Amino acid sequence: MNIRDKNLFYIGGIVRDEILGIPSFDIDLTYNGNAIEFVKNLDNIQILQVNEPFGTVRIKLDDKEIDIASTRSESYPQKGHLPVIDKIGCSLKEDVLRRDFTINALAKSTLTGEIIDYTGGLEDINKKIIRILHENSFIDDPTRILRALKFSVRLGFELDEHTKKLQDNYLSGINYDMSYKRLKKELTETFNLNKWSAYERFISQGIYKLIAPEEFEIPQYNFSSLIETFKPQNIWIIYIGLLPNISNLPLTKSEKQIVENFNNLKNINPKNDFEIYKTFENIPTESVIMYSTIDNAVVERYFYNLKDIDITINGNDLKKLGIKPSPKYQQCFDYVLKKKILNPELTVKDEINIAKEFFKLY
Repeated sequence: MNIRDKNLFYIGGIVRDEILGIPSFDIDLTYNGNAIEFVKNLDNIQILQVNEPFGTVRIKLDDKEIDIASTRSESYPQKGHLPVIDKIGCSLKEDVLRRDFTINALAKSTLTGEIIDYTGGLEDINKKIIRILHENSFIDDPTRILRALKFSVRLGFELDEHTKKLQDNYLSGINYDMSYKRLKKELTETFNLNKWSAYERFISQGIYKLIAPEEFEIPQYNFSSLIETFKPQNIWIIYIGLLPNISNLPLTKSEKQIVENFNNLKNINPKNDFEIYKTFENIPTESVIMYSTIDNAVVERYFYNLKDIDITINGNDLKKLGIKPSPKYQQCFDYVLKKKILNPELTVKDEINIAKEFFKLY
């Protein structure tokens, strides 16, 4: 990056990940002062977006979109909801102390490369621990509990003893008046990683109670390999949709449909390959994977042996046989499908002969 200034710092995850020698998802910059005014005085910079209340600005530089935030202090007058900005352009130390964990509170000068560590983040990285910055951290923002889970799994770190105690204390008396939109964002980022260890901790540590207090036990079947193999679009909902009540979460229409389909499948028990095929053929992949917690053998049979079987003939082929359209068309297709499930190598000619056989019989 060719912007260097004594008041401009890399901040948070990008500094942490550089120290760990791993790729970072984002480039986060903080300006010690007013970032918007700073950017306005730069040459050859395209300003894409400005957020005056939060003192943030998005720019385009070297074909990359970069967010630069003003240093700011904030408070939580309504616990569990968005903070209120108290001051734009505070000191770098004040800005750092509003953050979630020591490992995310490191800054690095764009001018000299010096790392600024006000909270002991470097030592915590070396010790591989996650530590909050103040006693009320989880009370102010309970989504930090999910962030801690995400970082512990992604980085292989553990919560330090006191942070774990404060987490347990909060989870024993949750304030359900919180921003579920923010909670959903953290759930999505955490479980899109598709790490079964994250789910085990999520359940065993009672973190799932952030969503609803009903008791829940971890499924016996680890479906993460199915997710890895069949790559569904909405990974996180497979994990979270299994909970008995997620009505507080702001789900999209497609996410709601995935959960509804799974709930409709719960009482279905297909007995043979044809029934398995017909049960799952028009169901989202996510819902089918969720059903693996009920009968993993059936789901594996569908995915690995049945899913890609399909008949080739259609209504036009039946019309060419001189058969008028009627409800028997679908019965015929199912009859052919049963035969093809038994013998996936059937040709189009074979399917037509089976269709003729059906109409002779019925």
